[in-house]
This record gives sequence, structure tokens and C-alpha cells, in this order.
Amino acid sequence: MTKQQANWSPYDNNGGSCVAVAGADYCVVAADTRMSSGYNILTRDYSKICKLADKCVMASSGFQADVKALQKLLAARHLIYQHQHNKQMSCPAMAQLLSNTLYYKRFFPYYSFNVLGGLDSEGKGCVFTYDAVGSYEKVGYSSQGSGSTLIMPFLDNQLKSPSPLLLPALDAVTPLCESEAVDLVKTVFASATERDIYTGDKLEIVIINAEGIRREYMELRKD
Repeated sequence: MTKQQANWSPYDNNGGSCVAVAGADYCVVAADTRMSSGYNILTRDYSKICKLADKCVMASSGFQADVKALQKLLAARHLIYQHQHNKQMSCPAMAQLLSNTLYYKRFFPYYSFNVLGGLDSEGKGCVFTYDAVGSYEKVGYSSQGSGSTLIMPFLDNQLKSPSPLLLPALDAVTPLCESEAVDLVKTVFASATERDIYTGDKLEIVIINAEGIRREYMELRKD
């Protein structure tokens, strides 16, 4: 009798897609609400977006149990920071904290792929994109998750920057106004939902600007 290899894994990929777009005075962060495992839909109404500070939100794809653990740890670290400094973390400071937190677990990583979006200390939009072990980059726009390979070429085409070399250094912001960026995000998700079975059901859009944070929703394909 031949021995069978045990193929259990501590990780699962729950799918879904996340997008963030930075503008001159705003940031748009969006994600779909479908959570899957293999060919099963676990829920159609799961938010992948977490508010980390008043002007900083994170959208995460990957293994949602790891994402929840990561969110709890970041919330605890942010609370300690607020007690020590009597103020909230800026978005770039939170970006560095997230990088450090992911890198600290690099030998048994959080299986999460994150985009962080918000406003910096000058009120400009900023987006940071990550891999699972903490390497990060400040960009004008980014996408993570199962539909990212479909979404990124679309964003590159629409935002006229197929190469990071063409962006103005790290302070890259999109040339769109806020409402145009929201419309673009709705379009890319409508398109990705047609091709990616792990993206769908509903789109949650978070807009961060000087007035604060507001949310919009749009229905997506449910099949």
C-alpha cells in the first residue's frame, strides 16, 4: 500500500480584487465583496477594506483569516502610537508600519496582498502597494488580488503611465478629478468581473478627501 502525501496547507486564497487610485487632493480605495474558497462562494457581502486611521485605509486580498490577524495587530500598534504621541499616524507612517509588520513575519508570512491609500500630511493622495513579505512602493495607483492581472493593464492604459519611469518620481498622482477616478474604478471592476470568477457581487468604494471618508456601493455580476 503506497503512502499518500498529506496536502494540508495553513493557507487558503479567498480571492477578490482591490484597487487604489491617488489624486491631487483625494484617494479612492475599492474592493469587491465576494469571498471564495476554490469554486465555493463563502459569502457575497464581505468587506475587504479596513479603516486604519482617519485618513488611511487598507484593502486586502488573499487569505482573510491572516488579513483579520494583521488588521488587529495594526490597530493595536496604532493605539500604542496614539497614546505615546497624542496624535494619529499619517498615511506614510502607517505604510512603513505595515511594511515592518509584514517583514517581521517573512518566514511564515501573512498570506495577504495589500494596498494602502489615504492622504499624506500635505493633504495629497498617496497609494502604497505591497507583496506578502513587506516590500512596498509609493505609486499613483495599484491593484492587488485575483483580478489584478486584468485591472492593472486597464489602469496603465487609462492613466497614461505604462512604466513607473514615466511617473514624476514617487509623488505620482493621477491626472483625474475625484468623480472621474470613481467612474474609472467602477469601469475596471465591471470589466474584471466579466473575466474573473473570484471577483463579483458588489463593489465597495471608499473615497478619502479633506472632508473625511465616504463610501459608495455598486452592484456587480453575481454569477
